[in-house]
Amino acid sequence: MDNCIFCKIIAGEIPSAKVYEDEEMLVFRDIEPKAKVHLLCVPKAHFAYLSDADEEKAALIGRMLQKVGAHYHEWGLEAGYRVVINQGENAGQTVMHLHMHLLGGETLGW
Repeated sequence: MDNCIFCKIIAGEIPSAKVYEDEEMLVFRDIEPKAKVHLLCVPKAHFAYLSDADEEKAALIGRMLQKVGAHYHEWGLEAGYRVVINQGENAGQTVMHLHMHLLGGETLGW
């Protein structure tokens, strides 16, 4: 997607503070953190919504969650973390490329 900021980050056209990357996903620090640790977990496949997920993309989301579970301690989230997927403008989604916010590193309010 030509105008997608996350696609440009994945392609290396825009720099990011990467903490993890593999063939399916990229994890990097949010530039406007809402917690002491605020990471964005972005699939390399471009799609905007959970409702766009066919079986292959749903399996990708599952693998992404497994990788978060395998690496959270390396990212400063060992005391606990929150996973957020905003869907649509009313929910606060500002980039129309599905992504997970990983928040932690401190006690989080509700």
